[in-house]
Amino acid sequence: MFDQLEILSMARGLASHSAARQEVVARNLAQADTPGYKARDIAAFSQSYDSGGTMALRGTRVQHIGRGEASQTPRSFIERGIDGDPNGNTVSIEAQMVKSAEISTKHDMALSVYRSTLGMMRATLGRG
Repeated sequence: MFDQLEILSMARGLASHSAARQEVVARNLAQADTPGYKARDIAAFSQSYDSGGTMALRGTRVQHIGRGEASQTPRSFIERGIDGDPNGNTVSIEAQMVKSAEISTKHDMALSVYRSTLGMMRATLGRG
């Protein structure tokens, strides 16, 4: 019953998306000095949520299409329009730190929505 509430599903999706995006930002920061490394990011949560939370299937062979289920983890992509260092690295530590703070805020928001919803459910059941 409670797993079918759209608000809980959305909060869980935002928290998962934030965790995946934070992982990509951490990987970018770890590669900040690697020559030729291109900064990566994940599509915004609104884009992945609008598509129903499913990612497009990707196969390297014809036999792969239609086999298995779509991954729920968003795939990272290379950021465009970023001027890199002379060694070809496009990671900006300042930009990645700003993204990390933004992602942390969104994750905290998802947890707050989840906690608030559970509090309202407890109150309606008389256990709050």
